[in-house]
Amino acid sequence: MRHPGFIALLLGGTFALSACGQMGQSEVTRAVNSATRAEADSIREIMLTVADPREAVTYFQRQAQAEPDDIERQRDLAGALIRAGRNTEGKQAWQKIVASEKSNSEDLVFLADAMIRNSDWAAAKIVLDTIPPTHETFARYRLEAMVADSNQQWSRADSFYETAVGLTTTPAGVMNNWGYSKLTRGDEEAAERLFIEAITYDEKLFTAKNNLVLARAARRVYALPIVPMTQEERAQLMHTGGLAAIKQGDVDIGRSLLQDAIDTHPRHFEAAVRALQALNG
Repeated sequence: MRHPGFIALLLGGTFALSACGQMGQSEVTRAVNSATRAEADSIREIMLTVADPREAVTYFQRQAQAEPDDIERQRDLAGALIRAGRNTEGKQAWQKIVASEKSNSEDLVFLADAMIRNSDWAAAKIVLDTIPPTHETFARYRLEAMVADSNQQWSRADSFYETAVGLTTTPAGVMNNWGYSKLTRGDEEAAERLFIEAITYDEKLFTAKNNLVLARAARRVYALPIVPMTQEERAQLMHTGGLAAIKQGDVDIGRSLLQDAIDTHPRHFEAAVRALQALNG
């Protein structure tokens, strides 16, 4: 004997199970897609930061060719070209991006950066001048300061450097640039303060350490500054100080520093040896 009510109940349960199955598959699909996007983002981040620059360019070229209308792929390629030192191609890539209707103010900042890397300072200034004043970023003001420096607009440069420092939690690099600007103007004491401050933010920034030695040497202070340094860095800084001393006519001090650099370096210090031989010869 058939039981219509029981059959209807079974059919209803079947539909319910089917709906649950469909919902589960949808969730699985979303999870897979999410994982795929996360993996792609991870690969992209690696390629933009720590991967071999040439491999990164090749990777993003394939991406850009596969999705020519995706401006994000074009941005990735332009950034990879700059990172690989292919600055002319990088500038052209950013110019293409800026010409797109999908571009934004940050693209103009990257274009200005690429122009500076190509020593096209006048064009970089023109590009920076087109950026709305409401676009206040560390990268923008760092470039503004560099351009002002190149034009010897010192007050303007100082203002931009100060603004840039206030817009980042990692100001070591821009402080080093600011210090070098002060050094070229002949303000060695201000330069020294900025180099020391840069090193406090990044103890591994050797450029700031080297510039600090130059700033002190300009005041004929040849003793190494008290900052963190490895044995090899100590030798390199002695070499820098020695050459600076010789250039300023303090030959005996320079000779002593070069010898100390040779004795301190953990390996053979060819540059210091050649400098000392040339001096003695």
